[in-house]
Amino acid sequence: MANILVINGPNLNMLGVREKEIYGSTSLVEIEADLQAQADEAGLGIEFFQSNHEGELVERIHKAWGAVDCIIINPGAYSHYSIAIYDALKTVQIPVIEVHLSNIYNRETFRHQSLIAPVAVGGIFGLGPLGYRLALVAAGQIVQAVAGSGASEHD
Repeated sequence: MANILVINGPNLNMLGVREKEIYGSTSLVEIEADLQAQADEAGLGIEFFQSNHEGELVERIHKAWGAVDCIIINPGAYSHYSIAIYDALKTVQIPVIEVHLSNIYNRETFRHQSLIAPVAVGGIFGLGPLGYRLALVAAGQIVQAVAGSGASEHD
């Protein structure tokens, strides 16, 4: 069974409460429950991790090495300046899909750059919770493609 890790960064634990006009009214718990049901239906293993602390996110990425087949990450504000998260994702060499609920490219200019994008196989921006669902579909296809090629991301 393929294992997918969904990582959420700072302030995402406050979804459904914070800036509903930008992030919507769906909570992170609701997003995770929806993804769990989708993963179960697709026969994928899924795990969730959220932290407001950069070091904890880096540690969780490190622990994914050799244990996870794909990472879906919404680094939140860390997208725009965390070289540590970039380095961790680059180091583990696990396929990464970057997700943002809002479209970071039509917001404040400081949000227009993602340091995560260069290490991601793709990104989904501005589609709200649907972005996570689409990322999970893509993760499943990426894992199947890697398995079909006989390659291992963990070698």
